[in-house]
Amino acid sequence: MVLANMRPTMARNPVSRRDLLRGAGLSGLAGLSAAALAACTTNASTDSKAGGPGDFPSTPKFKFTFVNHVTTNTFFQATQYGLADAAALLGLPTPQWTGSESSNVSQMVTAMNTAITAGVDGIAVALVDAKAFDEPTSKALDAGIPVVSYNADVPTNPRLAYIGQDLFASGEAMGQRIATLMPDGGDVAIFIATPGSLNIQPRADGAVAALKATGKSYNVKQIATGADQSGEQTAIDSFYTGNKDVKGLFAVDAGSTAGVAAVMTKYKLADNGFHGGGFDLLTTTENAIQSGNLDFTIDQSAYLQGLLPTLYLYMYKLSGTLVAPPTTNTGLKFVDKSNVSPYLKTTNRYEGSSTKQLYIH
Repeated sequence: MVLANMRPTMARNPVSRRDLLRGAGLSGLAGLSAAALAACTTNASTDSKAGGPGDFPSTPKFKFTFVNHVTTNTFFQATQYGLADAAALLGLPTPQWTGSESSNVSQMVTAMNTAITAGVDGIAVALVDAKAFDEPTSKALDAGIPVVSYNADVPTNPRLAYIGQDLFASGEAMGQRIATLMPDGGDVAIFIATPGSLNIQPRADGAVAALKATGKSYNVKQIATGADQSGEQTAIDSFYTGNKDVKGLFAVDAGSTAGVAAVMTKYKLADNGFHGGGFDLLTTTENAIQSGNLDFTIDQSAYLQGLLPTLYLYMYKLSGTLVAPPTTNTGLKFVDKSNVSPYLKTTNRYEGSSTKQLYIH
């Protein structure tokens, strides 16, 4: 099952979290879980009885844990709202949000092992390292704890499924868009918070591959901006002031993209033939697109990366492992001046810009 580009319908009138998601969230899983729901309501185990959310039987209050690489990064606010909304829909405790603030893999592994020792009922982990999570994932599965990855993935890891964007393909798409903006080639900067991290490095690699495939002369520089979101704009500003011959400023993470947007706006670079773009939908990025200072950004549905892993882990537990979590591409949507308006219509949980429960139309 692929839910690419699944977007919540927008509205102004507040409704409750449970009502909103009961009407919309479960319908998104209809194809996945119809058979499982029928089985659960008619052939529930002797330990289950009526009384769960909707037509679900009663279950234990499953405890899930999300292990993240930059727990305080603004991008993941929407992810946290998504997991909280899914838990509220299902009558579960809000999953624990843990990991590292600075993309420290050892801290993430420790957090994952702590969750396993605590006997949680399911784990979602951002697999930002090629090998470090193999052992804890296997340990969790051996203990009967399902593990899915979100936002970043390692296909060789024994996790049950990946929920997130096809990262290399999204980088290729960005590279192709850069080629249309700079058809004659030229110097291009690609800003990246943490080089080598598997949630963003594949995007940079995909962009470089797409530019090489054009056969044109592109000189691409990769510049690290750091895991501290507050310092990313400073790093980009410093690069620009020392490299004004680089006419393309692009980024592969939310903070760096917002930094590019801020620098493009500060120096009015679009008016002087510069181009810029990147990923995700922080407010600075959206405003720069609307004002014409940034060419584009790519939406990967951060909200779904919290909502769907929670729903999938629940269904796996509810069905006694019969409903396996499906690998799900959360989408690749270009946002530019032609379609940015709905993102700026109101602050909302779906993009992480507000705590309000809104049905937006």
